[in-house]
Amino acid sequence: MPAKAKEPTGKKLVIVESPAKVKSIAKYLGEGFDVDASVGHIRDLPQPSELPTELKKTSVGKFAVDLENDFEPYYVVYPDKKKRVSELKAKLKEADELYLATDADREGEAIAWHLLQVLKPKVPVRRLAFTEITKEGIERALGNMRELDTDLVDAQETRRVLDRLYGYEISPVLWRKIARGLSAGRVQSVATRLVVERERERMAFVPAGYWDIKGNFATTEGEGFAAKLSAVDGARVASGRDFDDKGQLKSARTKLVHLDREGAESLVSNLAEADFAVTSVEDKPYTRRPAAPFTTSTLQQEASRKLRWSSRVTMQVAQRLYENGYITYMRTDSVFLSNEAVNAARKQATELYGADAVPAAPRVYKAKSDAAQEAHEAIRPAGDMFRRPTDVRSSLGKDEYTLYELIWKRTVASQMADAKGFTATIKLSGTASDQRVAEFSASGTVITFRGFLAAYEEGKDQSETESNEQNSETRLPQLSVGQQLIGDELQALGHETTPPARYTEASIVAELERREIGRPSTYAPTISTIMDRGYVTKRGGALVPSWIAFSVVRLLEEHFAQYVDYDFTARLEDDLDEIAKGHRARTDWLNLFYFGAGEVEGLKHVVDNLGDIDARAINSIKITDDITLRVGKFGPYLERALPADAEEGTEPQRANVPEELAPDELTAAKAEELFANAQVSERELGRDPETGRQIVAKDGRYGAYVTEIIEEPTAEELAAQPVEYYKNGKPKPPKKPAKIKPRTASLFKSMSIETVTLEEALKLMSLPRVLGTDAEGEEITVQNGRFGPYLKKGSDSRSIESEEQIFTITLEEALAIYAQPKQRGRRAAVPPLAEFGVDPTSEKNIVVKDGRFGPYITDGVTNITVPRGTSLEELTRERAIELLAEKRARGPVKRKGSAATTKKAPAKKTTAKKATAKKAPAKKSEK
Repeated sequence: MPAKAKEPTGKKLVIVESPAKVKSIAKYLGEGFDVDASVGHIRDLPQPSELPTELKKTSVGKFAVDLENDFEPYYVVYPDKKKRVSELKAKLKEADELYLATDADREGEAIAWHLLQVLKPKVPVRRLAFTEITKEGIERALGNMRELDTDLVDAQETRRVLDRLYGYEISPVLWRKIARGLSAGRVQSVATRLVVERERERMAFVPAGYWDIKGNFATTEGEGFAAKLSAVDGARVASGRDFDDKGQLKSARTKLVHLDREGAESLVSNLAEADFAVTSVEDKPYTRRPAAPFTTSTLQQEASRKLRWSSRVTMQVAQRLYENGYITYMRTDSVFLSNEAVNAARKQATELYGADAVPAAPRVYKAKSDAAQEAHEAIRPAGDMFRRPTDVRSSLGKDEYTLYELIWKRTVASQMADAKGFTATIKLSGTASDQRVAEFSASGTVITFRGFLAAYEEGKDQSETESNEQNSETRLPQLSVGQQLIGDELQALGHETTPPARYTEASIVAELERREIGRPSTYAPTISTIMDRGYVTKRGGALVPSWIAFSVVRLLEEHFAQYVDYDFTARLEDDLDEIAKGHRARTDWLNLFYFGAGEVEGLKHVVDNLGDIDARAINSIKITDDITLRVGKFGPYLERALPADAEEGTEPQRANVPEELAPDELTAAKAEELFANAQVSERELGRDPETGRQIVAKDGRYGAYVTEIIEEPTAEELAAQPVEYYKNGKPKPPKKPAKIKPRTASLFKSMSIETVTLEEALKLMSLPRVLGTDAEGEEITVQNGRFGPYLKKGSDSRSIESEEQIFTITLEEALAIYAQPKQRGRRAAVPPLAEFGVDPTSEKNIVVKDGRFGPYITDGVTNITVPRGTSLEELTRERAIELLAEKRARGPVKRKGSAATTKKAPAKKTTAKKATAKKAPAKKSEK
């Protein structure tokens, strides 16, 4: 008997990525639509160790990608997404149609495809793509639904497989030759190389000194202005741009004069009585065009310059604005504005700044790169009519309002008229008493029509700002050639050239974009990754590489040169764009990248033929002829080469390098200072009378400590062990005794390697000290820890006041401490860091508390750590509710247990776009 057909329900299930979008979209869709969230990706490639046993020794086992079957990925559903998948499947059973409404980029397309593969819908499926969550945006999307774009899915899947091959082949080399826990990545390694190369330039930089003269000049009517010496006897005065990085003057087409202190001061003296006259007056028209609307890259750069935000924070705030319907999709490299957006911008510019502020024809912007767009429009205020910042101020948090205002200003300004004015340049000269002719110059820009500047002015990086200081808006007096001037307050000024500026988050994003490395969605994660890995730290706004980054980059440059080559990495992005357009086959491209063909050397061949890598050389950086910095297991240190006549067994002089010391600050003089101030790195204290073992004090990565030396057993001791035999009667080789872990203890803050005694060392190594038991018989001990001295009773720990108390505190005193309410650390119980009222789901109060791993949000039932990069000042009630909702949607984290495994269907693939398909198909929409 045939199965009974499902009764139509009239319901349409709409799946989005983020729970924050659910409510926003649902209010525009209305009745008949059930909107729910996948909460991001539902599955991914597992770690190879998590594969089923039967697959670990197959062609899938190395990467969770089948190398012998067209690089087919082996996907698993995330353990914490199984419940979510089950809930979506249950809802799908009650629906007549499925709308996949994930983000309108490659990653969103891939998430939609994964949902399709896992949910296996038996109802019509439609792809709903929109770039703004507004009524008109959703309506337009409903009118332009399409099928899944399998070319975009192919491109994203190729990117995922490529990153797995790259990282899993190269990272183990870093583990073996540098340190465990390091990683290599297609974009992150190139970004790290950029930062390291800039630091190398700074380390090699030789400053040059030069002098010039600044003076104040006035007309006979008293109108004054400042001017700077530009030439002496017709030869241009050398400035900073005339010197190379070695401190030498560059070859110049025109004659140069390099003033030193003596020359500048003598000229000032000889010009004391000189008469000055204007020799040249030049006016040039000035026009400045507005900047294009924001892309992901330019938004991150401008937020870094103007708001001092990291790329991660910028994208988090932009994500919230998008999900709540305030701006269009924030991952895009397009500068295009829709007709509706252009009209809205022009209308608001006219209303606010007048009809003259808007050009006759709309402005049309074109992207610098021809690469495929991540989305179809620039980042702008959402809607066909823009909401002014004042209209949304009361409904947005501080950060959301600040970023919205920035986006609104940039968008409106992009459709406004050019700023107009003129730049005036004046030259004047005077003859010194020694007959040298000194020429001074001054320039300034006068804005006569502000145009778009009335709404917005783009920020600039520091180096750009400094180079454009002379073009700042300055009004000079009306002067004519031959007019006499009075010179006053002439002053000789000394200068020194400075090394190239370090990258900031803004400038490295601009550099990556200029080189066409990465895509809009990769910039923020890349910067976060290289910082999380310890390759880069921030000093102020500057990105400073660690010494371990020098080792990583050197190894990659010497043994994987192609894979950190800037042009090669950019070509990879171009190839992925070609796959996204359907112009290249995914499988063929991956085969060429990994296995190679003809003259193309594949990654596998490179890894298999690395040869010997000298780890010591890779981890060594020459500071002077006899001083080398080495990157060791416990951090960087300096080592001085031994003289040729040093006795055998002599240890070289060593000194630890402070973590806070930037690489370019480690000069020869600084190295000598570190050697001079280096503590004794090791001192023998004597032997333990009970064990006979040598006790030593050492300087370690985390401070000074004492330990015992356990000697390896001698051959005689090994031979004296009882002989064991195999079943066949033959004797087994002697076993090495189990290695005994030496007792170790950190020195107290009041102790040092030079002063600690054997008696003190033995007391330290005897810890923890047992004080006795409480009334229930539970043991109480006292010991020293990473965060200071403390008592311990079971799982209950209590801090004590000082390290010295460890050896003096009594059981009675400990019991008195345990009788008090538990405090956090050494402080009394503190109130919540913030309160956000009642949660609409749990109906419990939302508070922010200070936890062991940082601030966290809780309603008493669900806890979620405050996202890294989000300060308490930035956290809003809406964001707290959203984070708790996302955590609930993910369900409890399962610490153990295998992931649900799903091998990607190798079935014949179909697509509406091409005759030959690539992806396991979704059921096509019925039209």
